Amino acid sequence: MRTSNQPPAAPEAVPADDSVLELAEGEQWFAVHSLPSREIYAEGHLKNQGFRTFMPKRHKTVRHARKLTTVEAPFFPRYLFVVLDLGRDQWRKVNSTFGVARLIMSGEQPQPLPCGVVEALTASADPRGILHLGERLKIGSQVRLLAGPFAEHLAILEHLDDVGRVRVLVELLGRQVSVSTVRRDIFPLR
Repeated sequence: MRTSNQPPAAPEAVPADDSVLELAEGEQWFAVHSLPSREIYAEGHLKNQGFRTFMPKRHKTVRHARKLTTVEAPFFPRYLFVVLDLGRDQWRKVNSTFGVARLIMSGEQPQPLPCGVVEALTASADPRGILHLGERLKIGSQVRLLAGPFAEHLAILEHLDDVGRVRVLVELLGRQVSVSTVRRDIFPLR
């Protein structure tokens, strides 16, 4: 109960259910390629079948009829992640799920993701799955460029401002070159 001098309390965020994301012995994360614009649809159908999934999201600004709106969008368009134990789970059911194009395969078996990749993403996500990568950025830390002509290059964060612009040092031809980009186009590495 609150007294008359105190403002009403802000609603608390629902904590993420960590048990959904913890892996048991034999379980691994796998990438699922969805049909175009069907990531959320595929995720829902996989969950209905009892699979544990994670789809990282981001805020995206969309322009429609001269109006700007911010929506939640997949961080990796057409991809989401699913937990499987290949010895226990009927993983072929994933490929026949509505909204799914296919599991990413290596020959005849699904290709597991390297340990720590999805765990790093879940650690940077809020309970709704929205990634907040900018909060982990520190001057001098190593980052990966996600877009632009230097996409997938590693760089060192040199400058970070309040409006979302960043400057990074990229190694090119044996020397470091300063490149400007936006905060959403870099991914902090641990």
